[in-house]
Amino acid sequence: MFIAAAAERTTHIRLGTGVVSLPYHHPLMVADRWVLLDHLTRGRVMFGTGPGALPSDAYMMGIDPVEQRRMMQESLEAILALFRAAPDERIDRHSDWFTLREAQLHIRPYTWPYPEIATAAMISPSGPRLAGALGTSLLSLSMSVPGGYAALETAWGVVREQAAKAGRGEPDRADWRVLSIMHLSDSRDQAIDDCTYGLPDFSRYFGAAGFVPLANTVEGTQSSREFVEQYAAKGNCCIGTPDDAIAHIEDLLHRSGGFGTLLLLGHDWAPPPATFHSYELFARAVIPYFKGQLAAPRASHEWARGKRDQLIGRAGEAVVKAITEHVAEQGEAGS
Repeated sequence: MFIAAAAERTTHIRLGTGVVSLPYHHPLMVADRWVLLDHLTRGRVMFGTGPGALPSDAYMMGIDPVEQRRMMQESLEAILALFRAAPDERIDRHSDWFTLREAQLHIRPYTWPYPEIATAAMISPSGPRLAGALGTSLLSLSMSVPGGYAALETAWGVVREQAAKAGRGEPDRADWRVLSIMHLSDSRDQAIDDCTYGLPDFSRYFGAAGFVPLANTVEGTQSSREFVEQYAAKGNCCIGTPDDAIAHIEDLLHRSGGFGTLLLLGHDWAPPPATFHSYELFARAVIPYFKGQLAAPRASHEWARGKRDQLIGRAGEAVVKAITEHVAEQGEAGS
C-alpha cells in the first residue's frame, strides 16, 4: 500500500521493498500483489525478499526462526515458477506451510518477463546461495552487522559458485546492492554531536525488538556522545564528513571487489535539519565523486589555473589595446 501511494505521487523514481518477509505470506498472494504493483507503477518496482529479521514477528506468528530460511527458499521458488510459467501452465507445489494447486497468475506482469527480484543477505551464506541458484539480484545488508565486512568479502564468490552449479551464466556485479549507514556533517565532531539526538534510542529500540544487528549496548555510565563515538568506531557505519563517506565507500568497493548500487539506511539519528543537511552533503560531494561528474569541472579549473598568467596577460593586453584605439580615435575626431 505504501508503494502504491508513493507511485501515485511520483513519475520516475523506482520503488522497492527492503524486504517482503516471505515466510509470513502465501506465495500466490505475494506474486499477485507484485504483479498489481508492477502495473500500477508501470514497471517501477523492485521486489526485495528476505526470510524475516525480527524474532518478535516470528514468535507472534508461531514460526520457528530456524525454519525461516527454508521457508523463504520454498516461497521464492514457487513465486518464480508462477512468474516464469507459460500462459496456459498451472503450478502445483506442496509444503508443510503452503499449497499451490493448479495455480497461475491472474494477469501477466507489466515488466517482461517479470519485476526484478532481489534476495537479502546478512551474515549467513543463504542469501548469496539463493541469488546465485535462482538468478536474482543480491541485496547485502551485512554492513549493519558487526563483522559485516567478512560477509561482504565472500558474498559474490558464493553467488558465482551457485550460479555455475545451476548452469547459469556469469552473474553481473551491477545487480548487487550493498547497504551502508551514514550521517554526514561539515566536521566529524559536529556529525557525532548530531547523532547524540537519536542514535542511543535507535540502538535501544532495535535491541529490545530482538534485531541484534542494529543494536548496541549502552552502558549506564556512558554519555550519549561516548556511545556514539564507540558505535562509530566499530566501522560498520560512517559518522563524519563527505571525505569520510568517500573513503568508507571506496573501502567497501575494495573489500567486495565491486558492486552496482550503494543503499543508504534511512534513520533519525540526527535532528531533521541535520539529517536533511547530511543528504545534501551526500548529493553534492559524494555522488558526483563516484559518478565522475566532478572530473570535467576540476580538470577545467586546473587547466585554467595553470594558464592563469598567460590568459590574464593576453586579456590585459586586449583591454589596453581597446582603450588605446578608442583614445586615438577620439583624438582624430576632435582634430
